[in-house]
Amino acid sequence: MNDRATPVAQARDLLKDRFPHALGSVLGGSAAQGRATPTSDLDVAILLPDWDTSRREVVRHDGRLVELFLHTLADVPAHFERDRALRRGTILFIYDQGLTLADTHGHVSRTRDQAQAVLAAGPPPLTPAERDRDRYVLTCFMDDLADASPADRYEQLALADFTLRKAADLLLSHHGAWTGIGKWLPRRLLAADPVHGKALLDGHRAMAEQADPALLTAAAQQVLDVLGGPLREGYTQRWHA
Repeated sequence: MNDRATPVAQARDLLKDRFPHALGSVLGGSAAQGRATPTSDLDVAILLPDWDTSRREVVRHDGRLVELFLHTLADVPAHFERDRALRRGTILFIYDQGLTLADTHGHVSRTRDQAQAVLAAGPPPLTPAERDRDRYVLTCFMDDLADASPADRYEQLALADFTLRKAADLLLSHHGAWTGIGKWLPRRLLAADPVHGKALLDGHRAMAEQADPALLTAAAQQVLDVLGGPLREGYTQRWHA
């Protein structure tokens, strides 16, 4: 690969072409970690002057998809707080772990410090009501998965996905860890809890490959046991008018 075709060079070319007024930028994701493939998209966070508009854009540049996270300086704290509330920290991790592409006036450095402080504080914990709701929902998915007929693989696989997702979110919240979607879910799960996290992932794989729900339901049961056990009869959810 010639230098011009590297992800870093492509990201810098994009910034020069489309955002010459940017105050700074960061390349995140797999590209910043040296794990990008020729078809990987690029995640680029861009700081803008306050006269511009914060937004999210997907563009194609030099044959490669690029996902842009654009924020004005004034909007950064609010967007970081929203990222924290979602418990995924997508933008926060770009600034924390990404590669600085440009930072003429030190705005990126200060923004990285802000992101690192938010990440260090961790995601917000589940409230007791949220935890009970998620325990109940996971119990329902687990029970349905155990009862699903191997003859209906569509239902089995759908239930396996929901069971893994809900169990992972509960387990990560229990550890005060950030959750993730797509490829980041197994990475965060294994980092936060190598034992229970691996059991969930191994169970999901067995369900997909062998149509056997036993390992996944057992792993979900273990997560529920850590959080006080399954929740069925006796659960109440209050609705506000």
